[in-house]
Amino acid sequence: MTEPVAAPDRPTVILGVGGGIAAYKACEVLRRLTESGHAVRVVPTDGALKFVGAATFEALSGQPVQTGVFEDVPSVPHVKLGQNADLVVVAPATANLIAKAAHGLADDLLTNTLLTARCPVLLVPAMHTEMWEHPATRANVALLRSRGVVVAEPASGRLTGKDTGKGRLPEPAEIVDLARLLLARPDALPRDLEGVHVAVSAGGTREPLDPVRYLGNRSSGRQGWALARVAAQRGARVTLVAAHTADLVTPAGVDVRRVGSALELRDAMHAVAATADVVVMAAAVADFRPVDLVEHKIKKTDRDPDPVALTRNPDILAELVAARRPGQVVVGFAAETGDASTSVLEYGRAKLKRKGCDWLVVNAVGDGRAFEVEDNAGWLLSADGAETPIPHGSKARLASAVWDAVAPSVER
Repeated sequence: MTEPVAAPDRPTVILGVGGGIAAYKACEVLRRLTESGHAVRVVPTDGALKFVGAATFEALSGQPVQTGVFEDVPSVPHVKLGQNADLVVVAPATANLIAKAAHGLADDLLTNTLLTARCPVLLVPAMHTEMWEHPATRANVALLRSRGVVVAEPASGRLTGKDTGKGRLPEPAEIVDLARLLLARPDALPRDLEGVHVAVSAGGTREPLDPVRYLGNRSSGRQGWALARVAAQRGARVTLVAAHTADLVTPAGVDVRRVGSALELRDAMHAVAATADVVVMAAAVADFRPVDLVEHKIKKTDRDPDPVALTRNPDILAELVAARRPGQVVVGFAAETGDASTSVLEYGRAKLKRKGCDWLVVNAVGDGRAFEVEDNAGWLLSADGAETPIPHGSKARLASAVWDAVAPSVER
């Protein structure tokens, strides 16, 4: 039996691997998918097996590996694999594979699988910059996207040899994040933000007290990262202003600008917002900062140290709303905890009215929710009074719900 066998609640993923140097990263994509509960069948090209052996893919997937259509003929794998898949991911997708997929060529098991698949298909390109930018490749990518195939934006960075530029395969964690999103929502990555400049803030600010200590919060930056990643894959030009975050890899196709304190984030967001069509304030900005920065480390042995005097940080979201240009869309985030008299949602409604932004995403925090976790949930509130609950799921899924609402309101 050549097709992968999965339990009813275990999604079946075909992982195609093209013949590029980045094929080694497919091993990590495979490991992450299998460890998160997916049944994965690897379908490499002959070229891919020159970089990574079949035994590696078989050991990690627990499934046989073959490249041709004349192996195990009675089970017709060239048809069954595509028919039975919940998702097909090709990583790396070389220029040659993209050209074959665009023009319906089917000369091996992987290209036959692409023709028979009726599930979402995610192609993750990896090639030199000149190849990615060549008119033939750009035309092939546009053709595939017009048919509903998700062709991811490649990352920028080190390529083979001494070359650097756009065309690097995104990191495995990002590929798996996109795969999970498409399994949950096959329509989550339309190209509806092309021509739109998006500015996103992410992470938690750190307000220095002395050379060692700071006031901060528990934000990991993952939600802002997801918003930036999904926007870029939906075609936007994205600038991500990042305060302190967890050890997160720069999303493919995103320009990242690093900041530390609330005041630094304020300056950076005002600068980026001056040309942005959409501004998203997802960063967790400290409400207060120390009045004075102590130049030396405050010692335990110091007698009766002076109390730390605090001053209020500027309300960056309110400033961005006040400064917005006609047609610019501003989205805020509210991390809230309810109390005996007021619910999280009621606090969110009050904040939306107070801030005056177009949209507000309200998250309940605490008890392992929102901060420092992979998943999220909440409500999307609109200035016109609409309220949309966002069910618990990955942060990329929440990001896609936000962009679903925002994209139609952006002036082109």
